Amino acid sequence: MAAQQLPPEELVSYLAEEGKDYCVTHGIVMGAKDSYHAVHHAPFTLLPTPFPKRLFALAKEVQKDFNLLVHRVSQDHEFLKGALQSTIEVDAFTAKIYEIYEKTRKEGLVQPISLGIFRSDYMLDGTNGWSENLTIKQVEINTIASSFGGLSAQMPGLHNFILDLQNGLEPSNKERLPENTSAIGVAEGFVDAWKLYGSEKAVVMMVVSENEKNRFDQRWIQHLMREIHPSARMIRKTFNDIGQTGELKDDKSLIVDGYEVAVVYFRAGYDPDNYKSEVDWNTRLMMEKSRAIKCPSAAIHLAGTKKVQQVLASPGALERFISDEDMLNRIRRTFTGLFTLDEGPEGDKTVQMALADPERFVLKPQLEGGGNNIFGDDIVKTLTSTVDVKERSKFILMEKIKPPIVKNYIVRAELPKPVLADVLSEIGCFGILLNRGDEVLVNREVGHLMRTKSTAHQDGGVSSGRANLDSPYLV
Repeated sequence: MAAQQLPPEELVSYLAEEGKDYCVTHGIVMGAKDSYHAVHHAPFTLLPTPFPKRLFALAKEVQKDFNLLVHRVSQDHEFLKGALQSTIEVDAFTAKIYEIYEKTRKEGLVQPISLGIFRSDYMLDGTNGWSENLTIKQVEINTIASSFGGLSAQMPGLHNFILDLQNGLEPSNKERLPENTSAIGVAEGFVDAWKLYGSEKAVVMMVVSENEKNRFDQRWIQHLMREIHPSARMIRKTFNDIGQTGELKDDKSLIVDGYEVAVVYFRAGYDPDNYKSEVDWNTRLMMEKSRAIKCPSAAIHLAGTKKVQQVLASPGALERFISDEDMLNRIRRTFTGLFTLDEGPEGDKTVQMALADPERFVLKPQLEGGGNNIFGDDIVKTLTSTVDVKERSKFILMEKIKPPIVKNYIVRAELPKPVLADVLSEIGCFGILLNRGDEVLVNREVGHLMRTKSTAHQDGGVSSGRANLDSPYLV
């Protein structure tokens, strides 16, 4: 089955309205753009999107491999230094994170425990549409502020409900909508880390943006923590809050607004705009120097950069970290073409390749959050007139993934009615890794996120207004 059967046109509005109300009554909501106190349903697809069962299983299986890979990269100073050397010379944001990493490394880490909440994102790839030759290719791995673990866990319920209204679900069809444990899985990761810190009075502190629209996704994690352990509390603070009320004690404990912080969870801090001044950078450094467990540490943040992703895909790089052949093969199968733009013959060759066929590639900066990638003629403009040879190292070049296109209805709060569109999807798997130095304490795959967008949009996520929450329908 390569496509869901679309509902009759006369049924679409009814199903969409029922779906909207389901979202609001089940917490699949986001803050409105124009008012912090107003909410609306999160954008969603009316139907779940077909996804090959074998490739869904592969994405889940390889997540633990990627967890280990990111962990081992974060522990390898010489590799990080070499991989990022050219980038930090021209990319001010990456250089700032690297500076914090180096300062704390040289002073000596006071907290060897770190927590990684990762999400590895993939797209189906194949030149012949829906066929047995489809594979999954990695778009990126997120090592900081991996979002939508809260809302995505509610999506199978939404799509089960809609399909039931449409035509009644037989038991065999219900199995095609896999359970999603992302919310409870992420919450359990924080409770595990909080317990290791060793003080029931201490809290998990989520570092958040001002006027965060996606706070309800974050709230799911906060409330599930309390369900797992009644003493596991989470507080929410901005960089400004922490800068004003935070301090390091002599024993390097981090105190913010009177609370001892067991775990610092960065849901902000991944974007240069999150740092309004040098004061905010000093606040990030203070948190990194503390004995609070970081999620992520600066080292893990750096391990998730696009440049590190590109270097890891180069011949022989993975063998530095992984000896198991099965693991190597699983990881390598997900790599698409990734090319350096560093100054030198190899980077020059990449530029010529991009200029000859810009539609074949995506130009990617070292930024997270969606909406930053460069396509088509803009690649040519960027590489020929916007940046000089040295500044090319801000970017990597990635070969475009070619996912199959299906039709689905998109339901968004700002649209007067559902819109039928040609769409493509991206699936991400969440992973938890808790370590004490080199020792791995927890390594789990904990759930998934599916986002679907119209082919009219080349880039952008749910929060940036392009993608829509979805569920895989296993075929």
